[in-house]
Amino acid sequence: MVNLYSSLSSMNLKKIAFSDQVLSSQRRKIVSPCSFGIALFFIVLSALLFSVTSKGPFLQGLYNHGSRGNDTSFVSWTNSTSSSFSSSVTPNLQFPLNETLDANVTLKSGKGEKGFESAPAGDQSVKFEDVSFIVEGSVGVERGARNRSQPVGGAILVDDRGGRRESGVPRAGDSTAKSIGDECGPGIQSLEGGRVGNCSSEGSNGDLGLENEGVTAPASAGSDRSYKNCDIFNGRWVRDDAEPYYPPGSCPYIDRDFDCHLNGRPDSEYIKWRWLPYDCSIPRFNVIDFLERLRGKKLVFVGDSLNRNMWESLVCILRHGVADKSRVYEISGKHEFKKKGFYAFRFEDYNCSVDFVSSPFLVKESSFTGKNGSVETLRLDSMDATTSMYHDADVLIFNTGHWWTHEKTSRGEGYYQEGDYVHPRLKVLEAFKRALTTWARWVDKNIDRNKTEVIFRGYSVTHFRGGPWNAGGQCSNETEPIMKDAYLAKYPAKMRILEHVLKETKTPVVAYLNISRLTDYRKDGHPSVYRPESQNEVHAQDCSHWCLPGVPDTWNELLYVSLLKSGKGSWSGSL
Repeated sequence: MVNLYSSLSSMNLKKIAFSDQVLSSQRRKIVSPCSFGIALFFIVLSALLFSVTSKGPFLQGLYNHGSRGNDTSFVSWTNSTSSSFSSSVTPNLQFPLNETLDANVTLKSGKGEKGFESAPAGDQSVKFEDVSFIVEGSVGVERGARNRSQPVGGAILVDDRGGRRESGVPRAGDSTAKSIGDECGPGIQSLEGGRVGNCSSEGSNGDLGLENEGVTAPASAGSDRSYKNCDIFNGRWVRDDAEPYYPPGSCPYIDRDFDCHLNGRPDSEYIKWRWLPYDCSIPRFNVIDFLERLRGKKLVFVGDSLNRNMWESLVCILRHGVADKSRVYEISGKHEFKKKGFYAFRFEDYNCSVDFVSSPFLVKESSFTGKNGSVETLRLDSMDATTSMYHDADVLIFNTGHWWTHEKTSRGEGYYQEGDYVHPRLKVLEAFKRALTTWARWVDKNIDRNKTEVIFRGYSVTHFRGGPWNAGGQCSNETEPIMKDAYLAKYPAKMRILEHVLKETKTPVVAYLNISRLTDYRKDGHPSVYRPESQNEVHAQDCSHWCLPGVPDTWNELLYVSLLKSGKGSWSGSL
């Protein structure tokens, strides 16, 4: 037994000694845990590189797991690390299985435009050089994380012909997608570092789909920056398939001249655009909030037929949002408002009124008897007698401009009067300035700045082609906005004069609704040939006024935001 025990002990010692020899030899360095780690690293790295170059599922699975969640449809750029897409990139378009991209998606480059049609979901990657990808809708891209997939809420892929396809995904809910949410309507979100809407992340002029050359979207375009510190009139039109504030044909108080739906306009594309500022998001018009803030007050539009266009729009927006529409009525029972005069809509449940006073020049239309008899004149130094109808209003929205383009005012011969003197000739811009100065003096003298909010709406651009309104000018067959800034008109000289006068006014004008550029894009929004049958006999097209619903609804949305920005009286406080 002793010998056997000694023999076994000797064998164990030899095994231990042999193991120590192996672990202390050169071969130990090859099979060490560190060596296994290095080998494993190269294996994983090879798998990653293979997945990238072959579009394999391994790397996509990592991205999808990290950012896709339960979403089944989204757009992502998985290989881009730059804030600009102008360099060579590989846009990786990801769509749900068995779904086809119907739109001809345009990718723009320095080498021209390229597109692809009906790209199936299985063929997810297409390579282009020097491209920028145009997307309308929500593309949430987090700064410094552009190589992540981002869900898109209601995104619309836009081609150069306006072809579109919604992704069908709810608004992005994760923290990387900055959503404007309900404030901007369904399917509209922000692209940080680029533009919202028909987006290009090209930094300078970019491509809007509308291709607004010359208007640069700041890096914060579509951001959550407060509208209170934002130029809400510097923006662009984006597609929005949300319902308008009131459906076509639903409002009985639209003048027949503005009711394009009733007059047979076959398309409805002109109501599918929404104004979105570059630097901020703006709230949608909240009817009940507006009426509550207006409770017990009077709001009055004063000006020409374009202000009547805006007034009818506001009446229809507010009426559509109240439960009992029988409690909304024009105090004299009128349903037509084209004749000069005073009109007032009463909102009984809120003890408030929304009125219109016709005063196309703001100053007084008069007559002068001279050696050659009586002539019509315009008194540049005297306000219209209608001031007694609105001097006590709580909110005043003024405008003038279109009647200053008529032949008599434009020619300026023997028409403009100051005191007992009729100018033999006076340039229209000088006359316009003197009339506005008279208006400003009246405001300073007669308006209680502690009670009344004074607002001036700028000039609404016309779109007559081939001649003026009374000489064959046309705007028919227009179904989309102007696509390039190069085709916009020059900024109206009248508005520069207005801006100068507003700066000199002692009574603060709480808002200057500078809608000139905003309207210049919208050549598609006019009644054109869709006018009452009795007027079609004259063959005159209306390229000055706007269809309702339509562009003036946006003016009222911006009016609402402007009043909230002022923060005065009942317009202070949050929504």
